[in-house]
Amino acid sequence: MTDKLLNLIKSRYHLLQLDVGEMATLKAKGMTFTVKAFYAAGLGHISVMRAKGFFGLMKMDTLIINPKDIDLPLYSYDRIYAMGNDTLIVELYDTLSQECDLRRLDAVKDGYRTLPERDPGEHWYDSMKLSQSISKKGKKAQTPQMDQLALEHLSAYLDSGITQDVDVNEKQRKSSRYVAGLLANGGPSTDVFKKALGAEKTAVLFGSVLFGTAE
Repeated sequence: MTDKLLNLIKSRYHLLQLDVGEMATLKAKGMTFTVKAFYAAGLGHISVMRAKGFFGLMKMDTLIINPKDIDLPLYSYDRIYAMGNDTLIVELYDTLSQECDLRRLDAVKDGYRTLPERDPGEHWYDSMKLSQSISKKGKKAQTPQMDQLALEHLSAYLDSGITQDVDVNEKQRKSSRYVAGLLANGGPSTDVFKKALGAEKTAVLFGSVLFGTAE
């Protein structure tokens, strides 16, 4: 599915693949991760991370957009396929330097309200998370609908950006604060990488590769 999301981005922006060095393949907690990063002029930093493990019984896909060049919230897509379940999590974080009209995303979410909701729980970053975020958990039979929701939601997201009067320094400050919070407060994926790579390499993975805040 991440290929479809990347193709949607490619239809609007030219992607330049970045060298991620030793971070291209990682192993942690029985999972093998492959990582790629891109720069899209006019949009910002993009990363894709795919993981497989437990004899193919579990797959995880991540796509992150840190929109440095356009006023959009930080975008994080996670998809988990395990034990016949399909979990879709798209979280948007307020890294905006001005108001952004996200009503198109609300309309997309409303169109898929029949898909089962997933309780996202409470987290340290909830004050930054926007209401246009998605948290769904269904069965394999619902995967086509989940795919369509993800594509329509990303398309609406890309349509909503403001290109004028973007305060890139303010956006950098907010996105860097979010990444620093991930590293400081931990979480399921952060803790896995910290244990496998150590705190220093995890900071490089998050700051330089996944979110591009350390460029």
